[in-house]
Amino acid sequence: MRSLRTAGTVALLAVLAGATPAVAAEQGFVAMFNGKDLAGWEGMPGGWWVEEGAITSESTKEQPCLKAHYLYWKGGEPADFVLRFQYKLIGGNSGVQIRSQKRPDWDTWGYQADMEAGGQWTGCLFQHDRDGVVMRGKKAVIREDGTRVEEEFASGDELQAKVKPDDWNDYEIVARGSRITLAINGHLMCEVDDRHARLACKRGIIALQMHPGPPMKVQFRNLRIKLLD
Repeated sequence: MRSLRTAGTVALLAVLAGATPAVAAEQGFVAMFNGKDLAGWEGMPGGWWVEEGAITSESTKEQPCLKAHYLYWKGGEPADFVLRFQYKLIGGNSGVQIRSQKRPDWDTWGYQADMEAGGQWTGCLFQHDRDGVVMRGKKAVIREDGTRVEEEFASGDELQAKVKPDDWNDYEIVARGSRITLAINGHLMCEVDDRHARLACKRGIIALQMHPGPPMKVQFRNLRIKLLD
Protein backbone atom coordinates (compact mmCIF):
# COMPACT_ATOMS: atom_id res chain seq x y z
CA MET A 1 0.00 0.00 0.00
CA ARG A 2 2.87 2.35 0.84
CA SER A 3 4.52 1.79 -2.53
CA LEU A 4 1.23 2.47 -4.38
CA ARG A 5 0.78 5.75 -2.56
CA THR A 6 4.38 6.77 -3.22
CA ALA A 7 4.01 6.04 -6.92
CA GLY A 8 0.79 8.00 -7.06
CA THR A 9 2.41 10.95 -5.29
CA VAL A 10 5.32 10.98 -7.75
CA ALA A 11 2.89 11.03 -10.70
CA LEU A 12 0.87 13.78 -9.06
CA LEU A 13 3.93 15.96 -8.45
CA ALA A 14 5.13 15.47 -12.02
CA VAL A 15 1.86 16.76 -13.47
CA LEU A 16 1.61 19.61 -11.00
CA ALA A 17 5.13 20.89 -11.56
CA GLY A 18 3.83 23.45 -14.06
CA ALA A 19 0.50 24.17 -12.37
CA THR A 20 -0.36 27.63 -11.13
CA PRO A 21 -0.31 27.70 -7.29
CA ALA A 22 -2.84 30.55 -6.95
CA VAL A 23 -5.87 28.29 -6.57
CA ALA A 24 -3.94 25.94 -4.29
CA ALA A 25 -3.54 28.42 -1.43
CA GLU A 26 -5.64 26.20 0.84
CA GLN A 27 -3.27 24.19 2.98
CA GLY A 28 -2.30 20.88 1.43
CA PHE A 29 -4.09 21.48 -1.87
CA VAL A 30 -2.37 21.51 -5.24
CA ALA A 31 -3.71 22.87 -8.51
CA MET A 32 -4.75 20.37 -11.19
CA PHE A 33 -5.29 22.94 -13.97
CA ASN A 34 -3.08 25.88 -14.92
CA GLY A 35 -5.93 28.02 -16.27
CA LYS A 36 -4.26 28.38 -19.68
CA ASP A 37 -4.19 25.07 -21.53
CA LEU A 38 -4.85 21.34 -21.14
CA ALA A 39 -1.38 20.44 -19.89
CA GLY A 40 -1.76 17.52 -17.50
CA TRP A 41 -5.01 16.38 -19.12
CA GLU A 42 -5.82 14.02 -21.99
CA GLY A 43 -9.03 13.74 -24.00
CA MET A 44 -10.69 13.28 -27.35
CA PRO A 45 -9.00 15.55 -29.91
CA GLY A 46 -11.12 18.66 -30.40
CA GLY A 47 -13.51 17.64 -27.65
CA TRP A 48 -12.11 19.93 -24.95
CA TRP A 49 -10.47 23.35 -24.85
CA VAL A 50 -9.78 26.25 -22.50
CA GLU A 51 -12.11 29.24 -22.69
CA GLU A 52 -11.86 32.25 -20.37
CA GLY A 53 -9.71 30.32 -17.90
CA ALA A 54 -11.97 27.25 -17.75
CA ILE A 55 -11.82 23.74 -19.18
CA THR A 56 -14.71 23.68 -21.64
CA SER A 57 -16.73 21.31 -23.81
CA GLU A 58 -19.89 22.01 -25.78
CA SER A 59 -22.53 20.22 -27.82
CA THR A 60 -24.43 22.26 -30.42
CA LYS A 61 -27.07 21.57 -33.05
CA GLU A 62 -24.41 21.96 -35.71
CA GLN A 63 -21.83 19.80 -33.90
CA PRO A 64 -23.69 17.55 -31.45
CA CYS A 65 -22.03 15.24 -28.96
CA LEU A 66 -23.22 11.78 -30.00
CA LYS A 67 -21.43 9.72 -27.34
CA ALA A 68 -20.19 10.46 -23.84
CA HIS A 69 -16.47 11.13 -23.64
CA TYR A 70 -14.14 12.12 -20.83
CA LEU A 71 -11.12 14.29 -20.21
CA TYR A 72 -8.63 12.28 -18.15
CA TRP A 73 -6.46 13.91 -15.50
CA LYS A 74 -2.91 12.58 -15.80
CA GLY A 75 -1.95 13.12 -12.16
CA GLY A 76 -2.28 9.53 -10.96
CA GLU A 77 -4.96 7.31 -9.45
CA PRO A 78 -5.67 8.67 -5.98
CA ALA A 79 -7.55 6.67 -3.37
CA ASP A 80 -8.24 9.06 -0.48
CA PHE A 81 -8.49 12.76 -1.22
CA VAL A 82 -10.44 16.00 -1.14
CA LEU A 83 -11.24 17.35 -4.62
CA ARG A 84 -12.56 20.89 -5.03
CA PHE A 85 -13.56 22.71 -8.19
CA GLN A 86 -16.08 25.12 -9.70
CA TYR A 87 -18.40 24.18 -12.51
CA LYS A 88 -20.86 25.96 -14.77
CA LEU A 89 -23.43 23.92 -16.69
CA ILE A 90 -25.78 25.36 -19.30
CA GLY A 91 -28.24 22.66 -20.32
CA GLY A 92 -27.73 18.92 -20.30
CA ASN A 93 -25.78 16.76 -17.88
CA SER A 94 -22.18 16.28 -16.83
CA GLY A 95 -20.10 14.91 -14.00
CA VAL A 96 -16.69 14.28 -12.51
CA GLN A 97 -15.40 10.73 -12.37
CA ILE A 98 -13.41 9.63 -9.32
CA ARG A 99 -11.76 6.31 -8.46
CA SER A 100 -12.44 5.33 -12.06
CA GLN A 101 -10.92 3.25 -14.83
CA LYS A 102 -10.20 4.26 -18.40
CA ARG A 103 -12.24 2.50 -21.06
CA PRO A 104 -11.81 2.54 -24.88
CA ASP A 105 -12.96 5.55 -26.92
CA TRP A 106 -12.43 8.04 -24.10
CA ASP A 107 -14.93 6.28 -21.84
CA THR A 108 -14.66 5.48 -18.11
CA TRP A 109 -16.11 3.24 -15.42
CA GLY A 110 -16.37 4.16 -11.75
CA TYR A 111 -17.97 6.67 -9.42
CA GLN A 112 -19.34 9.93 -10.80
CA ALA A 113 -20.17 13.09 -8.88
CA ASP A 114 -23.15 14.13 -10.94
CA MET A 115 -24.52 17.47 -12.13
CA GLU A 116 -27.29 18.43 -14.54
CA ALA A 117 -29.44 21.33 -15.64
CA GLY A 118 -32.57 19.52 -14.41
CA GLY A 119 -33.49 18.65 -10.85
CA GLN A 120 -32.79 14.92 -10.57
CA TRP A 121 -29.08 14.14 -10.62
CA THR A 122 -27.11 17.14 -9.33
CA GLY A 123 -25.33 16.23 -6.10
CA CYS A 124 -25.89 12.49 -6.52
CA LEU A 125 -23.19 9.82 -6.63
CA PHE A 126 -23.64 7.80 -9.83
CA GLN A 127 -22.06 4.58 -11.08
CA HIS A 128 -22.70 2.96 -14.44
CA ASP A 129 -23.65 -0.44 -13.03
CA ARG A 130 -25.85 0.94 -10.25
CA ASP A 131 -27.18 4.28 -11.56
CA GLY A 132 -27.68 6.29 -8.39
CA VAL A 133 -25.36 4.88 -5.73
CA VAL A 134 -26.86 7.44 -3.38
CA MET A 135 -29.28 10.22 -4.22
CA ARG A 136 -29.26 13.85 -3.11
CA GLY A 137 -30.42 14.30 0.47
CA LYS A 138 -29.60 10.70 1.43
CA LYS A 139 -26.99 8.95 3.55
CA ALA A 140 -26.45 5.29 2.75
CA VAL A 141 -24.50 2.31 4.01
CA ILE A 142 -24.06 -0.36 1.33
CA ARG A 143 -23.08 -3.76 2.68
CA GLU A 144 -20.75 -6.28 1.04
CA ASP A 145 -23.71 -8.18 -0.46
CA GLY A 146 -25.20 -5.02 -1.98
CA THR A 147 -28.02 -4.56 0.53
CA ARG A 148 -28.30 -1.08 1.94
CA VAL A 149 -29.57 1.06 4.78
CA GLU A 150 -30.59 4.62 3.89
CA GLU A 151 -31.74 7.68 5.75
CA GLU A 152 -32.90 11.04 4.47
CA PHE A 153 -31.09 13.94 6.11
CA ALA A 154 -32.54 16.72 3.93
CA SER A 155 -35.09 17.33 1.21
CA GLY A 156 -33.66 16.77 -2.25
CA ASP A 157 -35.69 19.72 -3.55
CA GLU A 158 -34.37 22.03 -0.83
CA LEU A 159 -30.80 21.02 -1.63
CA GLN A 160 -31.41 21.53 -5.34
CA ALA A 161 -32.41 25.12 -4.52
CA LYS A 162 -28.85 25.70 -3.23
CA VAL A 163 -27.50 25.14 -6.75
CA LYS A 164 -27.13 28.20 -9.01
CA PRO A 165 -28.43 27.44 -12.52
CA ASP A 166 -26.31 28.60 -15.47
CA ASP A 167 -23.72 29.98 -13.05
CA TRP A 168 -20.57 28.94 -11.21
CA ASN A 169 -21.02 26.49 -8.33
CA ASP A 170 -18.47 25.17 -5.84
CA TYR A 171 -18.27 21.37 -5.69
CA GLU A 172 -16.37 19.34 -3.09
CA ILE A 173 -15.78 15.58 -3.15
CA VAL A 174 -14.25 13.82 -0.15
CA ALA A 175 -13.19 10.18 -0.53
CA ARG A 176 -11.69 8.40 2.47
CA GLY A 177 -11.77 4.62 2.68
CA SER A 178 -15.27 3.39 1.92
CA ARG A 179 -16.86 6.78 2.65
CA ILE A 180 -17.60 9.42 0.02
CA THR A 181 -19.36 12.76 0.52
CA LEU A 182 -20.47 15.32 -2.05
CA ALA A 183 -21.14 18.98 -1.24
CA ILE A 184 -22.17 21.90 -3.44
CA ASN A 185 -21.84 25.54 -2.39
CA GLY A 186 -21.04 24.40 1.15
CA HIS A 187 -24.12 22.18 1.51
CA LEU A 188 -23.82 18.42 1.98
CA MET A 189 -25.64 16.73 -0.91
CA CYS A 190 -25.13 13.03 -0.17
CA GLU A 191 -22.96 10.59 1.76
CA VAL A 192 -22.24 6.90 1.25
CA ASP A 193 -20.30 4.18 3.02
CA ASP A 194 -19.86 1.77 0.11
CA ARG A 195 -18.60 -1.69 1.11
CA HIS A 196 -19.98 -3.56 -1.91
CA ALA A 197 -17.72 -6.58 -2.50
CA ARG A 198 -17.73 -6.25 -6.30
CA LEU A 199 -18.66 -2.68 -7.23
CA ALA A 200 -17.04 -0.48 -4.58
CA CYS A 201 -14.18 1.55 -6.10
CA LYS A 202 -10.99 1.87 -4.04
CA ARG A 203 -8.80 4.08 -6.26
CA GLY A 204 -8.56 5.29 -9.83
CA ILE A 205 -8.41 8.18 -12.24
CA ILE A 206 -10.23 11.50 -12.13
CA ALA A 207 -12.00 12.60 -15.33
CA LEU A 208 -14.46 15.22 -16.57
CA GLN A 209 -17.54 14.20 -18.55
CA MET A 210 -19.08 15.51 -21.75
CA HIS A 211 -22.58 14.03 -22.04
CA PRO A 212 -24.54 13.38 -25.26
CA GLY A 213 -28.01 14.80 -25.77
CA PRO A 214 -29.49 18.24 -26.41
CA PRO A 215 -27.26 21.31 -26.83
CA MET A 216 -25.25 22.05 -23.70
CA LYS A 217 -22.04 23.59 -22.45
CA VAL A 218 -19.98 22.63 -19.40
CA GLN A 219 -17.00 24.41 -17.88
CA PHE A 220 -14.65 23.59 -14.99
CA ARG A 221 -12.14 25.81 -13.24
CA ASN A 222 -10.13 26.11 -10.00
CA LEU A 223 -9.62 22.35 -9.82
CA ARG A 224 -7.43 21.36 -6.89
CA ILE A 225 -6.79 18.23 -4.87
CA LYS A 226 -5.47 17.28 -1.45
CA LEU A 227 -4.28 13.72 -0.85
CA LEU A 228 -5.29 12.26 2.51
CA ASP A 229 -3.19 9.94 4.66
